Amino acid sequence: MKMYRWFLLATVLFALSVPASARHLPDFVPLAEQYSPAVVNISSSRERATPESGPAPDIPEGMPFGDLFERFFGERGEGPRVPEGFDRRSMGSGFIYSEDGYILTNHHVIENGGEIVVRLSDRRVFTAEVIGSDPESDVAVLKIDAEDLPTLRLGSSESLKVGEWVLAIGSPFGFDHSVTAGIVSAKGRSLPSDNYVPFIQTDVAINPGNSGGPLFNLDGEVVGINSQIYSRTGGFMGLSFAIPIDMAVEVAEQIRETGTVTRGWLGVLIQEVTRELADSFGMERPAGALVAQVQPNSPAQQAGFRTGDVILRFNGIDVSRSSALPPIVGRTPVGAEVEVDVLRGDREIVIEVTIEPLPEDVASGRGAPQPTPEARPQSLLGMQIEPLTAEERDALGLEDEGVRVAEVTGNPARAAGIRSGDVIVQFGGEPVSSPQAFREGVEAASAGRSVPVLLHREGTPVFIALRMPEQ
Repeated sequence: MKMYRWFLLATVLFALSVPASARHLPDFVPLAEQYSPAVVNISSSRERATPESGPAPDIPEGMPFGDLFERFFGERGEGPRVPEGFDRRSMGSGFIYSEDGYILTNHHVIENGGEIVVRLSDRRVFTAEVIGSDPESDVAVLKIDAEDLPTLRLGSSESLKVGEWVLAIGSPFGFDHSVTAGIVSAKGRSLPSDNYVPFIQTDVAINPGNSGGPLFNLDGEVVGINSQIYSRTGGFMGLSFAIPIDMAVEVAEQIRETGTVTRGWLGVLIQEVTRELADSFGMERPAGALVAQVQPNSPAQQAGFRTGDVILRFNGIDVSRSSALPPIVGRTPVGAEVEVDVLRGDREIVIEVTIEPLPEDVASGRGAPQPTPEARPQSLLGMQIEPLTAEERDALGLEDEGVRVAEVTGNPARAAGIRSGDVIVQFGGEPVSSPQAFREGVEAASAGRSVPVLLHREGTPVFIALRMPEQ
């Protein structure tokens, strides 16, 4: 009987504790009520040369969502309800961040628009002026002329923590002021198409139309601009990305002051340090950005950077991965003199470099030349190599170095990922000027160790790690 009473008491206490713990979950109601009025819907329209084609889907009578389809597409079979002579309007979101009517949104929301229309929650509608936009960061600044505008407070994305609650407000699929919530999944994410933005990754439900809307912390401060989603279906799949507000504000200030955005430029092509490359460089673990090429007439060349350097810190900021370097350099003021910690060979050195503005047109890589029939291949490390002509070196921007891989015949070249047509420029940190120089480098390498090899592959420099065979 006594045990039963203890069991009953424990059960009651547990039941009472559930509502108490639930009260610790965030209450998003005040945030939604207070800050939704400053979130705007953005649409654009432009004249078209030909009529809109394609009727709406034929929805059978009585089917679910039939009324919803009619609202967006018009009467069955009539096509979308848009003004005659205009394209269908594209939808996006934005938010007012100053009392004089400046609005932040995404570049991709307004890039193809003609007239930009901004609609507030109080049903006021304005035609916006595009102050400027920046495709690299996907940030755009608009301006409306109005009074008594609600505004949002801008916070700090730098102080945002992984696991922290965040809230988004926007217009997914045109549904104004939709509120979704989640947590910060990661910071400093690099996406393949965006080299200069260290994205905030969240699991907040973001869909087409949310782009340009604000991402809030629980203090009601904007910490990001919702920009992209990762999706295989076109809809939300649990991965969304926001532009850090610190970066967005820097871009917006430049746009407002000069109409353009200037970024810092170092002038190196970099790649990730893999575990195999780290081993070949004698590093305890992979870290930093490996310099695959120093661009001519760049700040890096003037400062003395070399191919094969591993950049570990830039202006006191650790470079944990190669993808972390471009945003750091891009945000560095032009003309600033910074110190860069570099691993060169078996020692760390500090290089001082003066940052210059990123050129508008950075030269693209040129294709690797085709093999010359006169060359006599030599077989080494599971590949046949042949010399380059002076014309072929000039085409690749090389001086005296470079031998071509005529054919991959086996390991260790095949295991390292070397391909036919690759041009070997360095082996073990030493330049390769001829097949004989390459053979000498191979003979001097330690058996069973990984050796860094610099290649030119289709005009692009890339390091690989080649493990020497055991003797």
